[in-house]
Amino acid sequence: MQEVNTFFNFIIDKRLQIYDLFIQHIQLTLLSVIISILVGIPLGILIVKAKKLSTPIITVANIVQSIPSLALLGFLIPVLGIGSKPAIAMVVLYSLLPIVKNTYTGLTNINPSTIEAAKGIGLTNNQILLKVRFPLAMPIIMSGIRISAVTAVGLMTIAAFIGAGGLGYLVFSGVQTVNNNMILAGAIPACILAIVLDFIIAKIENIVTPDGIKNSSERRKKSGVIIAIKKYKIAISVVLLICIIGGTVFGYYKNKNTIVVGSKNFNEQLVLGNMLASLIEDNTDYKVERKLNLGGTNVLFDAMKTGNVDLCVEYTGTGLVNIMKQNSISDKDKVYNIVKGYFHKNYQMEWMKTLGFNNTYVLAMNKDVANKYNLNTISDLAKVSNQLNLGSTMEFINRSDGYLGLQKLYGLNFKSTKGLDGGLRYSALEKNETQVVDAFSTDGLLKKFNLKTLKDDKNFFPPYYAAPLVREDTLEKYPKIRPLLEKLEGKITEEDMRSLNYRVDNGEDPKVVAEDFLRNKGLIK
Repeated sequence: MQEVNTFFNFIIDKRLQIYDLFIQHIQLTLLSVIISILVGIPLGILIVKAKKLSTPIITVANIVQSIPSLALLGFLIPVLGIGSKPAIAMVVLYSLLPIVKNTYTGLTNINPSTIEAAKGIGLTNNQILLKVRFPLAMPIIMSGIRISAVTAVGLMTIAAFIGAGGLGYLVFSGVQTVNNNMILAGAIPACILAIVLDFIIAKIENIVTPDGIKNSSERRKKSGVIIAIKKYKIAISVVLLICIIGGTVFGYYKNKNTIVVGSKNFNEQLVLGNMLASLIEDNTDYKVERKLNLGGTNVLFDAMKTGNVDLCVEYTGTGLVNIMKQNSISDKDKVYNIVKGYFHKNYQMEWMKTLGFNNTYVLAMNKDVANKYNLNTISDLAKVSNQLNLGSTMEFINRSDGYLGLQKLYGLNFKSTKGLDGGLRYSALEKNETQVVDAFSTDGLLKKFNLKTLKDDKNFFPPYYAAPLVREDTLEKYPKIRPLLEKLEGKITEEDMRSLNYRVDNGEDPKVVAEDFLRNKGLIK
């Protein structure tokens, strides 16, 4: 009962955010489904007329369906950037198969005698298609649309991974912070939306299906309201289509002259991203858009390169090792100067002065397990690693400044390595499914789960000093940004950052946490 009360209190506190994300989810989903219908039905009609195309087109649609959604997003990001465009494109591609296949099946599986009768009264092939085949196939076509619509609701939660918004933002954030209330706040409205959308499409199916192929009991159940909707269904559909597409286009133009602040998909980045955005909003008349929670380093940096994001907070060690592919260097000033010069020359981006804290990687364990094996350093861990399981972020496992390099230097040989997202690795550690996790030295969850960090006794990890990274054309276009960002120099200590992260880990809004800090430092009112 206490958990239920806690959940409802969370819903009340976050009601405005949930509402905004719910509206975003509806807009993205409906636009994707409408595009799928506008593409899928004509495609289905085409392969009925040109049957030689049916096999290759349906085969391609099947292949697209077999590609994992995150992989498909990865292919689309370099072409379409981040935000709603690749998310909509992904959902459209996934939604095409049931619509195309059901349209084709419905139009071809008509009783031959019915077609012969239509020809007998002098109807042309096009008239037969529109007046006979299409109405009779409508129940099958609509069932394909229903499948696509419900699938689209679920798939669109992934849109949050690339900054498109929607209910997935709450789901991803909840997973990262081990916050079940936040996960449910995103998942439950998505389930409700799927059910409601299926119900509405079922009613539309009832309207557009010819009376002649319905049973008499269904006809008797029709209400005056539904008959009225049927009478004006074309006008309603056109108005709905114009509103959705018009709203989307308006959103794109509205954001054209906006400073876009981006971040990666963990709490510290959400706090820092909000910090940059609020600092600019409060001290200038510039419009700011937050594209936070964008996944890992590569997704965010690609968005910076393409201009979809104007500024973010990055770490010097990440710039050196992960982006530049250079060997680790322990001198923090040397690392800063190297990345500053390289990014200016190759990417036309400027590293501002560092914020003050070093968020280096650490390996962490439950204190009981560390005490059992008498582990204090990573070298100690290497001696018993074959008896333990590593649960880390997928990015850490594949980074040369992460597990790959660490394994070579220390000779680590874990019994198993599991790639887990965000807060899931702490849940796995708590359940003893894994015994070692990667973390950042400023992670609030280290404090929350009372973990022991192991000393990097061979100084493998480079310095990861956080600093704003800004596109140079953005600094030229918005000159007030530079002096504002310079005010953050040296303002955040490791203890400050750990405390800010801890607040978010315990359910506070990253924006509120960021603005509290800025207010305490006298940087915003």
